[in-house]
Amino acid sequence: MNRIIVLGVVGLAVAAGAAYWMTQGSSTTPAGQEIAQTDDTTFDASGIVEMSLGSADAKVTIIEYASFTCPHCASFHKGPFKQLKAEYLDNDKVHFIYRDVFFDQLGLWASMVARCGGREQFFGISDMMYNQQSDWIGSGDPVEVARNLRRIGKVAGLSEDQLNACLADDEKAKALVAWYQYNSEMHDVNSTPTLVINNRKYGNMNYADLKEIIEEKLAE
Repeated sequence: MNRIIVLGVVGLAVAAGAAYWMTQGSSTTPAGQEIAQTDDTTFDASGIVEMSLGSADAKVTIIEYASFTCPHCASFHKGPFKQLKAEYLDNDKVHFIYRDVFFDQLGLWASMVARCGGREQFFGISDMMYNQQSDWIGSGDPVEVARNLRRIGKVAGLSEDQLNACLADDEKAKALVAWYQYNSEMHDVNSTPTLVINNRKYGNMNYADLKEIIEEKLAE
């Protein structure tokens, strides 16, 4: 993805509730519908869990800004990220933080499912989503996507009740989008994946270049 499109918190929250509604076939008002009636766009993101790997005390910290619907992000996670994890994260040489970027409602739904299992399951579910990105996005039909994301969640061990609760959580949807907007503005994120390494911003790169930067930072 070459361009960030900032979407309204309220609109995405409504879309998140709609994912739950469409897959349940409910005749009741979809969660989030009433949120569209308010102009309040100030939300508390303090309850959002920072998803990370490696030691927080590591000399090098990498923050990745990525979207589950971004093909370049999928390529990064299928390649460089796996090498990064094996060489630097599993041994705590680098602290890695994953942060969402939302281009559309589909990416928000994916994030809500990935986060549904908590910190312990997040990266495992994320791997599944990136590896199967073209399959679960399919034609982009919202009902199809919601069902595909539910399938991935169930394969990962999430229950129907867990998925229902996560996809219907409007407050979490609003907080996730508000948190994304705050973080992306702070680091001037305008494409994905964006890497922030020890507070310096970089664009997408191959593993050889990433490794060179890491080694330079470790040697400082």
